[in-house]
Amino acid sequence: MDDAGVTPRQLAHRVGVSLKQVERWLADAALTPHLRNREDAARALGVDEEMLWPQAVKDRIKTGNDREMVHSYPYRSACPSTVWADLVEGTTAELFFAGFTNYFFWTQVPQFSETIRQKAEAGCRVRFLLGDPEGEVTRQREAIEDVALTVSTRIRTTLEHLDRLGSVEGVEARFSSPLDAINHVSLSVFRFDHDALVTPHLARLVGHDSPLLHLRRLGDGGMFDRFAEHSEELWERAKPRQP
Repeated sequence: MDDAGVTPRQLAHRVGVSLKQVERWLADAALTPHLRNREDAARALGVDEEMLWPQAVKDRIKTGNDREMVHSYPYRSACPSTVWADLVEGTTAELFFAGFTNYFFWTQVPQFSETIRQKAEAGCRVRFLLGDPEGEVTRQREAIEDVALTVSTRIRTTLEHLDRLGSVEGVEARFSSPLDAINHVSLSVFRFDHDALVTPHLARLVGHDSPLLHLRRLGDGGMFDRFAEHSEELWERAKPRQP
């Protein structure tokens, strides 16, 4: 604080806490402020957070398989559209859209059809694993969700976009098998090379109201691999769909 020329009262004002709170930080080195207060205090003093509270930074570092968790969102809709667009744009080898409907990509990612065409022409494998719009599980899910934009309508929206795209080498689409449909509809896995966005569907909620996990592969047998293996198993038993 002396080096920054900041008094305890000035720091309290900049961080948005009481003077007594700052005095407690100074008196007890083991006292760790909340993350936001630590960040604001470090910014006010022009130093790294680690210099002020090194143990708090060490405790925040992920270890083991937890390192593959980049971010979690309580709702899929809370994930910024730029995350989806950046992941699609940055993929060079493997785009795998294994949601039951996948329709929202055409509203979430600008010029999505043209982007996947360019990716495929550059050698990227592009796959869409969809639910059967006429399937029994689709009808059951429609009754559960009870929303105007039905599951079958969302699937057909994706199929219409793919038909407009036409036959592009490297772009494939399949319907999950009837035996796998219940496992497919309950878990969406979207893969972008070594990144994945995963949505476990909760009860009666539609996809955008269910939570989302952003994973990044760091080694064998981690969280990324578990979900990737799940979607690959569904793909192997799925039925190819022709435009």
